Amino acid sequence: MEDSTKGTVTNKYVFVKNKNTAMSYKHKTDKVDWKMVTSPKNILLIFIGTSLAVLAMKGFMIPNKFLDGGITGISILLHEIFHINISFLVIILNVFFIYWGYKRIGKTFAVQTTVAVILLSVGLLFININPITHDKLLIAIFGGILMGTGVGLVIRGGAVIDGAEVIAVFTGRKTGFSNSEIVLLINVIIFGVAGFQFGIETAMYSIITYFTATRAINYVVDGIEEFTAMNIVSCKQEEIKNFLVNDLGKGITVYKGERGYLPGSYDISTDCEIIVTIITRLEIKQIQDAVLNIDPKAFMYVQSIKEASGGILKHKAHAK
Repeated sequence: MEDSTKGTVTNKYVFVKNKNTAMSYKHKTDKVDWKMVTSPKNILLIFIGTSLAVLAMKGFMIPNKFLDGGITGISILLHEIFHINISFLVIILNVFFIYWGYKRIGKTFAVQTTVAVILLSVGLLFININPITHDKLLIAIFGGILMGTGVGLVIRGGAVIDGAEVIAVFTGRKTGFSNSEIVLLINVIIFGVAGFQFGIETAMYSIITYFTATRAINYVVDGIEEFTAMNIVSCKQEEIKNFLVNDLGKGITVYKGERGYLPGSYDISTDCEIIVTIITRLEIKQIQDAVLNIDPKAFMYVQSIKEASGGILKHKAHAK
């Protein structure tokens, strides 16, 4: 995503990310990559992820009628209302999602997701876990952490166990709403029905579960060292560029711009360079302090980014 040439920024990935799924693919694949499907690392991630999801659902959420968002939440809701076996609901409700994944994302993704959903369903069917706690706050927090960690590990293994996000993607194209708005609408309906069926208190705790799971997914998928874009405008641009490239080993992108246009001196402006570098969240403070030592009047702003690839990037510990 970044290189040392001026004014060049490329985005090679189509990226879809939110609570229930986080997927990044360079292109749709027409053939099953069996090497990826049978990779011991991916199999282990999917197995551990589905196991944690089963633990969260059977040990925390289902016995206490707590919900998560998306297909998982719908499955628990229908299970409690109509007393349908939840393992069958998980498979049935995800069939359409797997089909869409097969048609739109790729066969490898569809095969891996099928495996993950079957593992989740089998675990819910055959594994019996006594309720770990009945404390509602502990259920909301630790149930969400376990669920989110499980979903995140499955995503890291190349699959998903919940289809709400892909539904949102294709529904959004027809309705004009964004993916986040579609997902929010789905979850508002789920938690609204839960409030009517189980009481407003349970619904509110379920929202905490959902939020906790969302944060856990973000940390598992993106890691603590989530990539961030730092933009720097300074009159000492050569010193800052030298520091970033030669001292820190960072790649940079440089844009030509203008600075000035201040209140009271709107007609005064000067040419400048806008230096952009991709860093991790843990490096923000270090670089800000160093830049201010070089130029105390430097202007900086930071942007969160979804995905970065290519160029000179620090490889995160979880990078594949």
